[in-house]
Amino acid sequence: MSLGRIDEPDSSPEESGRTARRPSRGLLVTLALVPVLLLIGVLIVVSPWSGTASEPEIRGLPENEVFNARTLEGAELSIHGSGVAEADVSLNDEPVDTRPAKDGVVVDVSGLEDGEYTLRVAADATATRTFTIRTTPPDLSLDPVEADAPGEPVTVTGTASDAVTVALDDRDATGSDHSGDAAPEGPAAGAVEPDAEGTFALPVDRPGATVRVIATDAAGNTTTAEVEISVGFPVIRAAHLTASAWAHDGLREPILDLVREGKLTAVQLDIKDESGEIGYDSQVPLAREIGAVRALYDAREAIEEIHEAGGEVVGRIVAFRDPILARASWEDGLRDRVVQTPAGEPYGANTAYGSLSFTNFADPETRRYHVDLAAEAAELGFDDILYDYIRRPDGRLDGQVFPGLGDLTPEESIVAFTADTREVVRAHGARLGVSVYGIAATRPTEIAQDIPAMAEHVDYIAPMIYPSHWGPGEYGVADPDAQPYDITHRSLADFATITEGTGVEIVPWLQDFSMGVEYGPEEVAAQIRAAADNDMSSFLLWNAGARYQAEALDIAAEALAGD
Repeated sequence: MSLGRIDEPDSSPEESGRTARRPSRGLLVTLALVPVLLLIGVLIVVSPWSGTASEPEIRGLPENEVFNARTLEGAELSIHGSGVAEADVSLNDEPVDTRPAKDGVVVDVSGLEDGEYTLRVAADATATRTFTIRTTPPDLSLDPVEADAPGEPVTVTGTASDAVTVALDDRDATGSDHSGDAAPEGPAAGAVEPDAEGTFALPVDRPGATVRVIATDAAGNTTTAEVEISVGFPVIRAAHLTASAWAHDGLREPILDLVREGKLTAVQLDIKDESGEIGYDSQVPLAREIGAVRALYDAREAIEEIHEAGGEVVGRIVAFRDPILARASWEDGLRDRVVQTPAGEPYGANTAYGSLSFTNFADPETRRYHVDLAAEAAELGFDDILYDYIRRPDGRLDGQVFPGLGDLTPEESIVAFTADTREVVRAHGARLGVSVYGIAATRPTEIAQDIPAMAEHVDYIAPMIYPSHWGPGEYGVADPDAQPYDITHRSLADFATITEGTGVEIVPWLQDFSMGVEYGPEEVAAQIRAAADNDMSSFLLWNAGARYQAEALDIAAEALAGD
């Protein structure tokens, strides 16, 4: 036996017939290193200091990379990624400051002027973005617009340089509440594109008193403008009728005869009178709730009858003198609807009107009630809505409290109310007038009637310049009641002067009744001539008993024909 060699044992019976062979040591080492090498490779791939750094991410650019006036306000660009905290950031190659933000830094671009900009970020890698700032809005000018009648379709024309679309702006031009669903659906029109010169024509199906237009450029900047719809004004020569007078054949028919003969062109028919009663079957919810509906006439039938006679219908709404609304509101605890004393009591106890006579023009619900009535009447077919008692109570202002008035003066609040109403009634196809005191031309704060301001928001003003209501010496007239021509001519001249340039019509209330001096046809005719001599061919005759002197109309017509 040799000590230098150990023989391998014989193969077992199971291993016989195949070759038995061990792998080499080198192969075993190599196989053992493979997982280690794979792990090292993964670590190399994901290591932040290996390979090419990722490009910084820039956020905050508009979708089209164009900032307009709206999107630029407060705009910031944020930069995220490796090394951005120490990055060099520039705009058009000029360094800009950054401030730290979550996961990156921020560049404030809100103060940049219009132009093209390139933002460059040099961190572990470099990124650039180009964007544009365009904040100059398009130029927009509107041409004057005339309509055949209130609410008739019109076409608004004008120029909108640099605009891509022109459309109606449905936002309220006055900033006021137009009483919600009292108004019909808004004016209908789609957007139009200006031509190469910027001119456009925008059809409007249902315009109100004004149309507001918005022009938009390619960057989204906008310009708005508004235009008042001018409506031709007819000659109104009307006589006043209460609801009960209309229901009386002996009072209604003589007025209709004057219309049929062409001596009058309209009938003034009361919608709501000084008592707060509504003459027809109104469906305004608050009117029915407080028991104001009396239904003495059918509104549609009355309007049709007057139209068939050849006249128009002026619907008078006595606004803020309303005992029915005042009493119902006070008893229900809704006291803000009522004008109060500084002690919190209803105003009027020591006046000729009496307590709970005046409602509060500054109260939203009270305003809504009257706008709703005006809208309903216009929709029924009244050609005009004529407010009366659209004022505060006469008396010392420091003795009256108007809840909800805020920082406005009484005059400002009432003017805003007329603007609200006009938009609504115009959209329903009616005009708006306001009856005012004669003294308001020179003393607007005594009853809160600012005539020049009101003239901007109504179609006509109806001054009550009855000669019997003026004191001796007014306008230099010694005895106004005995001098109807003089006092009428001089007082109306004031109204013409203070409304010049507003486009409003003056339709004076004239006196056809006797209060001190006996008024016959000559005295009534003298007032008509005085108005005509101020270029005012329209008028409204007042007689509380609804009995009018047709001869006065003949005398005035003959005298004016001779002039």
